[in-house]
Amino acid sequence: MQNLDLLAECLSYIESHLTATLRTEQIAAACACSKSALDKLFRHVCNLSVHDYIIRRRMTRAAALLRSNPEMTVLEIALECGYSSHEAFTRTFRSIWHRNPSQMRNIPMPELYPRLMPAPCEGDEYIMTRKPFDITELYDLFRSREDCWFVCCDICKLIPINEISSQAGDLAILTAMQRMQDAAEEDDIVFRIGGDEFCMLTASPDESYADAITAKIAAQNGTPFQWEGRDIPLSLYITKTKVPLHTPRYNELFTGLHNAIRDVQ
Repeated sequence: MQNLDLLAECLSYIESHLTATLRTEQIAAACACSKSALDKLFRHVCNLSVHDYIIRRRMTRAAALLRSNPEMTVLEIALECGYSSHEAFTRTFRSIWHRNPSQMRNIPMPELYPRLMPAPCEGDEYIMTRKPFDITELYDLFRSREDCWFVCCDICKLIPINEISSQAGDLAILTAMQRMQDAAEEDDIVFRIGGDEFCMLTASPDESYADAITAKIAAQNGTPFQWEGRDIPLSLYITKTKVPLHTPRYNELFTGLHNAIRDVQ
């Protein structure tokens, strides 16, 4: 449990200082542990160094700011995210999102790397989960489309891709989201419900419409994406479902979508 407590304290410190200068030594000192112990724990739990986690959290925040604050310049967002220059920010942003900041203004991408949260555990074992993706803002829309179909996807074998490189894993997630966006029509909405799990709420109650969307996504299965000159095949588990909302509770909808994905794996 000491490891869990340490990690929870570290994550809380990072989130509260995300826009400031952050070094692993500083975080370790604030959490009363050694730098090597903290970095070892972080790599064991999330396969990233503390530094790499901070970068991904900052770039996730940056992408959200770019989309929600069109009046802010890229430099203003860079400063908001703890960067002192446009050039350094853009270089880092592109290394994570594989796009320039200006290209993210109108791309409806869900969070790439949500905050990690410690999960309850027993004994000396501990696990980490990503914060559940907040789709509550869409809930009124879900209720208005309660007869419409969901198309749900999950990345096949993401762990081996992450073992190649965590950046390759990030690009796999981006590629999966883009495939869903490409298959969606104008009124369909793509959102994320887990680390590598995605859903599309269609605007149609017609099952053949959902089948057509599913076929478009499935047609891309096995197609590789490129990472540092290497072709990495990517496939998605795909299914369609309806989630009855006669008892309109957010957690029931969330669980129903996850169960639909799990059943197709």
